[in-house]
Amino acid sequence: MPSQASNVRRAAVSALRAWAKGHTYMDSLIERHAGRNSLSRQDRALLQSIVYAVLRHRRLLDHWIGKLRRGKLDHETRDVLRVGLCQLLILRIADHAVVNETVNCAKTPVRGLINAVLRQAIVRRKRLMDEMDDLPPALQYSHPDWLYNRWRKAFGKQDAIALMQWDNQPAAVLCRVNELKEGARETVYSYEKSTPVDGLDGFYQVDGLPPGEWMKEGLIYIQDPATRHCVELLAPQPGERVLDACAAPGGKSTMIAVAMQNRGEILCTDSNEKRLPRLEENLANLGVTIAKSQAHDWTTPAPAEWHGQFDAILLDVPCSNTGVLRRRIDARWRLRLEDIEELTQIQEKILTHALPCLKPGGRIVYSTCSIDAEENRGLMDAFVAKHPEWKLDAEHQALPFRDDSDGAYAARLVRGSSI
Repeated sequence: MPSQASNVRRAAVSALRAWAKGHTYMDSLIERHAGRNSLSRQDRALLQSIVYAVLRHRRLLDHWIGKLRRGKLDHETRDVLRVGLCQLLILRIADHAVVNETVNCAKTPVRGLINAVLRQAIVRRKRLMDEMDDLPPALQYSHPDWLYNRWRKAFGKQDAIALMQWDNQPAAVLCRVNELKEGARETVYSYEKSTPVDGLDGFYQVDGLPPGEWMKEGLIYIQDPATRHCVELLAPQPGERVLDACAAPGGKSTMIAVAMQNRGEILCTDSNEKRLPRLEENLANLGVTIAKSQAHDWTTPAPAEWHGQFDAILLDVPCSNTGVLRRRIDARWRLRLEDIEELTQIQEKILTHALPCLKPGGRIVYSTCSIDAEENRGLMDAFVAKHPEWKLDAEHQALPFRDDSDGAYAARLVRGSSI
């Protein structure tokens, strides 16, 4: 009968296989496979650690496999080797445990091969590590060549490498105190495992997961500080009518409600109607009383009754996620250069269709979690060139290697006569 440790490795291989076939997001796959194998909380954490590390270092792991084993491998055998080598060379789990449990999770015909490759990796570990600095940066830090080359052109080699290093580090657990809940700040501040983030009022870093009751009671929202920039530029005021156009799951909507002191009105829309129940649940749990939700696809024109109705509009548009690859573990392997070109067309449509909804003198904030200029300042410049009646009033670009936060962009547009 396989050990629970073997079940963890088997679950990791199964999750990676399902991901490679295009089945949903990795976070969901981890939960699904942990449940199927009845894993304890500790084993779930190990499963997540292994799977995330394999995805972060996938290209480097394949390079090592090529150094240790010549010839073709079927997909499942390659994933077993990725899981084993990742534990030995990245996570540094005890050699005997890795070899035994990884071999046990493999199919019988390839167990000898798995055993031989893993033991060869142990023997050659120092040499493999010593060779790391001689590898091309995109291979060493496991990013697609096209993405590294794009970053090198935009930011320079040193900062492009810093970005890739950032992406490969586990993301810290950061939360925002919900000021709509009385006593929330005091509760979080007094918790021995929480530390205020320097210079960012209301944000805390938590060692491990926050207490479950905090989430249940709506005292906090798990959120990176980079998300605050778009709301700060929006500057929503009590009594205003605000549109959060791409709102689900509701993190920025809550920040807007806090700034408005729960006075006024927020219309939260999302293109996917199936995401609205979670949005509504989050808003209710966090004590937001001024929001209502509605499905709308902003690549199509807004309903006529929304025209001229909002003092402020937030457009947190779909994007490449290049600023949050540390959190979106698998996104670097899904993203293609042509995706960015397609996304800019969608982003421009959303912006164009939202503008008529502003009241005279209103402001609109465009935001992404991208660090790609084509989706950010480049799109703003192109839009203003086509629509000279609009002006870029203010902007903020957060860069991980500079700001020690997720990457994000926010820009505020106003009509020329409003400046």
